[in-house]
Amino acid sequence: MPAVAWVTVVLATLIIAAAALGLIRVIGHLLAVTRTLNGVIAGVGVVADRTATVPASVDAVNASLKPVRDFCEGV
Repeated sequence: MPAVAWVTVVLATLIIAAAALGLIRVIGHLLAVTRTLNGVIAGVGVVADRTATVPASVDAVNASLKPVRDFCEGV
């Protein structure tokens, strides 16, 4: 093979290697983002659980406050 062909093969190999390295780095960053988002989603789930409404408790509290409401309406 002539020298020009070898230079072309070497340059093509270097370009492909650089592109592969860049893609591997992108994959690494995407995996880090995925881990972070999983943590955020778990945190949002905890917040949603802690701030969920409790209809059974609301009825009990309203029943307990009925005498107070009646008194306030009478004043």
